[in-house]
Amino acid sequence: MPQLARLSKFLALLLRHKAADFGLALDENGFADVTLVWQQIEKRYRGQFSYEDLLRVVAGDESGKKRYEIVDSRIRALFGHSSGVTPVRYPPVAPPEILYHGTTQAALNIIRQQGLKAQRRQYVHFATSVERAQIVAARHRDAIVVLRIRALEAQQAGIVFFHPESEHYLARSLPPQFIDFPAV
Repeated sequence: MPQLARLSKFLALLLRHKAADFGLALDENGFADVTLVWQQIEKRYRGQFSYEDLLRVVAGDESGKKRYEIVDSRIRALFGHSSGVTPVRYPPVAPPEILYHGTTQAALNIIRQQGLKAQRRQYVHFATSVERAQIVAARHRDAIVVLRIRALEAQQAGIVFFHPESEHYLARSLPPQFIDFPAV
């Protein structure tokens, strides 16, 4: 089986970070023409991947995380866009009462002061389970911490949440008063 993770990373480059570098135009919702994206894949990998491989990546990874979607003849990354890319728009939703955010022990002091900010991304990501937050945070090399987020309370106070895929919610930022921190 081809290395689908490599294809997924290339799609992230195309659809999350550097579309213009490849001559792709993303619309206001982050979509690009799937034929043009497929042409870039073919140009880069010269027959190493089939269109079915692209559809497998869009369907989700082995853990069930869905990063991309195709609607009609358009494809987009669901989240994770660089801050320099035109913000992808999603309809606002009411979140569940509690969500989770994985971070590092080293980041806790700044989060206690400033809350969660998107930093180099467009949105802060929140997981629907502790396990998913741990998996997401595991990419950090430092000791990880999972924060409990009082999401429904934050939404009722005016924080807008989005839900691009089943295991994650997004917000532009989250003040510290809606975060339950571990005991010191």
